[in-house]
Amino acid sequence: MRVEMWTDVACPWCYVGREHFAKGLAAFQHRDQVEVVHRSFELNPRAENGTVPIIDAVAAQYGRTREQQIAREEQAAAMANAVGLEFRIGGRVFGNTFDVHRLAHFAATRGLQGTFLDLAFRVNFAQEASIYDRETLVRVAVEAGLVESEVRKVLDDPDAFADEVRADERLATELGAGGVPFFVLERRYGVSGVQSPEMFTQALEQAWADRSAA
Repeated sequence: MRVEMWTDVACPWCYVGREHFAKGLAAFQHRDQVEVVHRSFELNPRAENGTVPIIDAVAAQYGRTREQQIAREEQAAAMANAVGLEFRIGGRVFGNTFDVHRLAHFAATRGLQGTFLDLAFRVNFAQEASIYDRETLVRVAVEAGLVESEVRKVLDDPDAFADEVRADERLATELGAGGVPFFVLERRYGVSGVQSPEMFTQALEQAWADRSAA
């Protein structure tokens, strides 16, 4: 059974949602027969890399006050902490995640996509290191098990794996995804947002039962 998961490493709800899904999958009896495919989704495809604090940038983007955005960050942090994830507030910056997505697709060719994304999310939210910094991104990729020279070659070529990222984003649009996290089970069931681990287990069980019946 296949589960497709659209996320963006800049999204705090994706950070939590991925962990909720992982816990829901762990409780699923047929978890060893589930293929998880990570797909790309850019929350801010026109963003430029810089030094603007994420709190200020997102508050301005959605018309919130700084205090309102901090409250949302605190909410995300509490949800992350509840499932054992570290989440720091105040140090992240706003930027473009296209290179992260390109490297995720490259990592998939080496069987390391999930590992790379786990580390990228952790570096962004637990360490607040800039995932938009080239050397940080190279370090994350190497730590995931990728070869440094190959990673740099991908980053040096703006066309490398760009088509794969765009294809994921087109597919998300076709399937009706307006945001992330977004999960699709067997191309029949969609689960959006930060659902509970129990909800994910139930969705997996339903998809499995319908698949078996078919």
